[in-house]
Amino acid sequence: MSVDNTHRFLQLAAPGIAGLAPYEPGKPAADLEREYGIRNAVKLASNENPAGPSPAVRAALADAAAGIERYPDGAAFALRDVLAAHLRIQPQQLTLGNGSNDILVLLAETFLTPGHAAVYDQYSFVVYRLAVQACGAEARIAASRPVDDEQPLGHDLDAMQALVDEQVRLVFIANPNNPTGTWLEQPALKKFIAGLPSDVIVVLDEAYLEYARQPDDHDTLDWLNEFDNLVIVRTFSKAYALAGLRIGYSISSPAVAGLLNRVRQPFNVNSLAQTAAIAALGDQSWIADGVAQNIVERARLESELGALGLTIVPSRGNFILVDFSSAERAATVNEFLLRRGVIVRPVANYGLPQYLRMTVGTPAENVRLLTELQSFADGS
Repeated sequence: MSVDNTHRFLQLAAPGIAGLAPYEPGKPAADLEREYGIRNAVKLASNENPAGPSPAVRAALADAAAGIERYPDGAAFALRDVLAAHLRIQPQQLTLGNGSNDILVLLAETFLTPGHAAVYDQYSFVVYRLAVQACGAEARIAASRPVDDEQPLGHDLDAMQALVDEQVRLVFIANPNNPTGTWLEQPALKKFIAGLPSDVIVVLDEAYLEYARQPDDHDTLDWLNEFDNLVIVRTFSKAYALAGLRIGYSISSPAVAGLLNRVRQPFNVNSLAQTAAIAALGDQSWIADGVAQNIVERARLESELGALGLTIVPSRGNFILVDFSSAERAATVNEFLLRRGVIVRPVANYGLPQYLRMTVGTPAENVRLLTELQSFADGS
């Protein structure tokens, strides 16, 4: 006879864990097909790269599979050297993670205690909240820009600055931001970092950097020479299309990287992920082609969604946040799309119940999404 001991074990858990809600990932296509009895579902929910990894990556993975009975290189020396050369930094500035989520958690575990605080934006990546809460630290949430702003729902740097005091150890900034797609221009962002105390760690999350780069942008890695409290977090999950292998990294001062690597779990990046990342770095033309297609398809989606009378939040990511005017309508549209085999992402857990986030897919996937939305509008 089973006994529910949930309440008893909740009392034993650390304070931050007891009230923690698990992260909710995008619905897998296989789950939808099983639950709804449909086939050929399209997933546009998790901001994955629909082009997939390059042929060079697939070939490297096939070769690497022969050695999976061995533990991976715990220090990832080969990958660190290749990545450092690609970024033009020193290998000791790198920390590798099981996805960039792993790095975000490492930062919280390294620098936060119940006596400290972290600052992040109201509509920023939910993992910031989860990582801060798990450490029992105080979350200070800055109000986002209003919906009528030129960057609707984007980061308000003045509001974030106002929350910083001697208790604050971390400030999380996503540029561009998930789930909104909004961005910060480099001069304003650099001025904000310069205005923070030197003992506040600034976490600049650039998971969608490749999709957002503008011709006149500088590489934010150059800022590390000015700000030793800056940590830049990047990933191979998005433009590099290695989401299933879980590999991300941070670039920081060697002192900060040294601390993160004390906390990092042994073998946190598996051997296949290390091999794939090296191969992906060597095929930059594949990355450039995928980014170029995303930009074209994102513009087409924005135009055609606008033609359907929908309000679009400006985006520099590989996704678009769409306003359906009410939580009820967003939920109805989401259910309609699910039954038609199209998975998008409800973002009520971000405090945005009237919106749906839609990944930019292949041209065919985007046509299917638009066709189904037109069918909904037509009442069919």
